[in-house]
Amino acid sequence: MKYELYYWPGLPGRGEFVRLALEEAGADYVDVARGDAKETGGMPAMQAAMADKTIATPPFAPPFLKAGKLVIAQTANILLYLGEKEGLAPAGEAGRLWANQLQLTVTDFVKEIHDTHHPLAAGLYYEDQKPEAKRYSETFLKERLPKYMGYFERALAQNPKGPKFLIGGRLSYPDLSIYYLVEGLRYAFPKATKRAERRYPLAVALHDLVGARPRIARYRASPRCIPFNETGIFRRYPELDG
Repeated sequence: MKYELYYWPGLPGRGEFVRLALEEAGADYVDVARGDAKETGGMPAMQAAMADKTIATPPFAPPFLKAGKLVIAQTANILLYLGEKEGLAPAGEAGRLWANQLQLTVTDFVKEIHDTHHPLAAGLYYEDQKPEAKRYSETFLKERLPKYMGYFERALAQNPKGPKFLIGGRLSYPDLSIYYLVEGLRYAFPKATKRAERRYPLAVALHDLVGARPRIARYRASPRCIPFNETGIFRRYPELDG
């Protein structure tokens, strides 16, 4: 089956968590809005899908995934589906729920990361809320980043199969998400993240392990991978870097 991924064409954003899972699985997929309009429909195709009143499960916003007759939205929900279908989650119910729990925590973290540059409103420009962003980022780097990364570090340490992966003895989709969180934090807050990483050696080791996996490494080095930029979740504003 060929998957259709729908996400904004110019930024990695939340869609990148899904892309990493599809790439690691070696899945056949098309990034619709980024594709050649003659072949995929491009951005108009995504807009049409968003407005399609015949979809029984309409998405609120990208990313969403078409898998056969299914239309699945929300990053964690998409990964819950792909985890089972593409072998990126445990086979048992308890393991799948644990993977989803970890991913939902990633979702919460991503929201707080986004709010470092848009603490007042997503509809305002960063320049319209710089003082508030500075204040929010100070608290984020001092309190929230350690809280989340400390949790993931503890989850790795308490894995009964050892701290190499978050769940059991093999890679699952939350591992890919931790990799991307570390990558994004290094981009957005290079100085603060460098200091913080010394407290999270297991998470850093997981990042390095995922980054070295052949399919992930090839994808990240390819032109298909959108670089971080100041339109996505992770944005580099030096004045916010602790």
